[in-house]
Amino acid sequence: MIASTLLAAGGNGKELWYVTRGSGTVALLLLTASIVLGVAGSTRWRTTRWPRFIVFGLHRNVSLLALVFTAIHVVTVIVDAFAPIGIADAFIPFLSPYRPFWLGLGTVAFDLMLALIVTSMVRQRIGVNAWRLVHWLAYASWPVAMLHSLGTGSDARTGWTAALAVICGLAVVAAVVWRVAAAEDALPVVRAGATLAAAGTAIGLLVWARGGPLEHGWAARAGTPASLLGTKRTQVVASRPPAAPTAHIATVRLPSGHFSSIFRGRVHESSTGQGLVVVGIDGVATGQFRGRVHLALRGIPLDGGGVQMTDSVVGLLPHGATSWLAGRVTGLDGTRVLTDVQAPSGSVRILLDLRITPSGAVTGSLTRAA
Repeated sequence: MIASTLLAAGGNGKELWYVTRGSGTVALLLLTASIVLGVAGSTRWRTTRWPRFIVFGLHRNVSLLALVFTAIHVVTVIVDAFAPIGIADAFIPFLSPYRPFWLGLGTVAFDLMLALIVTSMVRQRIGVNAWRLVHWLAYASWPVAMLHSLGTGSDARTGWTAALAVICGLAVVAAVVWRVAAAEDALPVVRAGATLAAAGTAIGLLVWARGGPLEHGWAARAGTPASLLGTKRTQVVASRPPAAPTAHIATVRLPSGHFSSIFRGRVHESSTGQGLVVVGIDGVATGQFRGRVHLALRGIPLDGGGVQMTDSVVGLLPHGATSWLAGRVTGLDGTRVLTDVQAPSGSVRILLDLRITPSGAVTGSLTRAA
């Protein structure tokens, strides 16, 4: 239903969404760098410009920074209202109703990172052997984090995400091979097995991605709730309402006090040609307020037809007026759309309570909210 597209466009605006995506990507890059630096330290690699203490210090700081960006990623996902993800989902895997398995992998990777940091802080108390055993989890946290990134992230089908995944994969495989080759007491069969396992993991990730996140319809197969999935998009252009000329703004009037009207219109959607889509609703209100109504949500298309809103525009053209009153969407709850419209008397909060049919027809009410 296109109604669910409107729901998917909800959340707390583009800032949280961009921070979530960016922090997750940076955390994966830092985790990759941490593994490479950890291997460099364990093989006692150094140069005249990079003595061993710098390598160890950089490894520690990069690991802590990876945890910081992961924490930012987790916090913004919880705060953003787009997906039903709670605080418990950040620490207990596979319980969330939103893509439970793939989100759960991210939780596992986060828990592993926390274990690594905590044991490093108490290394002298638990002993070197116990610390080293836990530290090997770093190698497990990387493929788990990569699976989470590809299985849950909305950018899996973009070229830059694929390029970063390949670069990170090659870096980790090279680091593991380097680590095995530097182990002087390792048996040949162990060397060969570790090398094949590293290469096989990277190749397996690429093969899986081609038949999974890189394919259309992955969102539904990954476990996205049906309420966040939309349907096939139409190709009608949803335009921005005309700007209100300053000279005529005094002629635009809204009913004073509380008012309620019946709304009828159509929903339509188009591509902007920049990787974004615009979902629009145009119609007419009759009752205490009479006039044209325009609503447009622009955002990032998600698998299954949802849209993560990046910006919005609302327009009201009272009957007989010569200019529009412009506003923006401030809240979404299913097909209940809360807007703020700028009138000559000040900001007016308008609530659209909509019902959308499979054919794209829209009915509902338009009321002045308290």
